[in-house]
Amino acid sequence: MTTLLEQLTTDRRLRRFDDISHLLPDVDQPTPIVRLRRLAPSASLYLKLEWLNPFGSVKDRTASYLLAESRVDPTQRLVEASSGNTAIALAALAARAGIPITVTIPEGVPAEKKILLRMLGAEVLETPDDLCPVDHPRDGAIALARAIAHSPGNEHYVWPDQYSNPANVRAHYETTGPEIWRQSEGRIETFVAALGTCGTVTGVGRFLKECNPAVRIVAIEPNPGHRLAGLKSFAEANVPEILDASVIDDVVRIDDGSAYATTRRLFREEGLIVGPSTGAIVAGALTLGEPGLTVAISPDSGFKYASFFADQLDER
Repeated sequence: MTTLLEQLTTDRRLRRFDDISHLLPDVDQPTPIVRLRRLAPSASLYLKLEWLNPFGSVKDRTASYLLAESRVDPTQRLVEASSGNTAIALAALAARAGIPITVTIPEGVPAEKKILLRMLGAEVLETPDDLCPVDHPRDGAIALARAIAHSPGNEHYVWPDQYSNPANVRAHYETTGPEIWRQSEGRIETFVAALGTCGTVTGVGRFLKECNPAVRIVAIEPNPGHRLAGLKSFAEANVPEILDASVIDDVVRIDDGSAYATTRRLFREEGLIVGPSTGAIVAGALTLGEPGLTVAISPDSGFKYASFFADQLDER
């Protein structure tokens, strides 16, 4: 006699899965794109809602590729530098695989992310800005991860290094880019993403340019001293090795005020509970004039930033 458990096998049509990792997106199971009808009523501006990935961000894609590439054996431990999202996805995937993980993270990252990491069993090492040389003060977490991985006697640590690992780019070239091309029916004219590890803008940009060289790739960069977790100002941080600047047509610089004001508008006018990096990306997209059918990345939700949003509640 067949048991109930044997009958209920994975069936993607029914959204029934044997394993949380099976919810990771691909062309046949993409994250949705949603039009911003109130913020951009006369434009075709769509947000790709990456926070609907199983671990809550665009970095789920990167983490799955990094872990597969790392080939960690039972005697080893992962170590990764992150502003939170890659680490959360890596920690979740590592937990289900029984792999221990150490995360180095800037101390200014929202408390919510650090709590989630600890709930997933990760060792969390917070890094002050002055840990790194003065010319790149925001790279302290990367410096600490490198030191741990390369210290004599620490051969049991495996450092995927999302900032230099081509697997980060490949994740978006093979999944995010094809999803966007298919969802836009090949009519996309502009793609907008932020500068961080640069895996998203490089991978998606490269794929879309191969499909249609006329697609405009716009990168959003925060100002120095920003408070936008996951984004990088290259005036104060090293440029990631995986960045392919040749695929970027324009760079738009956005200040924190504009990013948070746009985040607030996305909450209150569109009902979208997004993180501040989405606010920065949309603020940049709204400056582009008439860019044609545009798809912008919404990297994560606002649930991990409640402590950051407290001072926004008095704004009108």
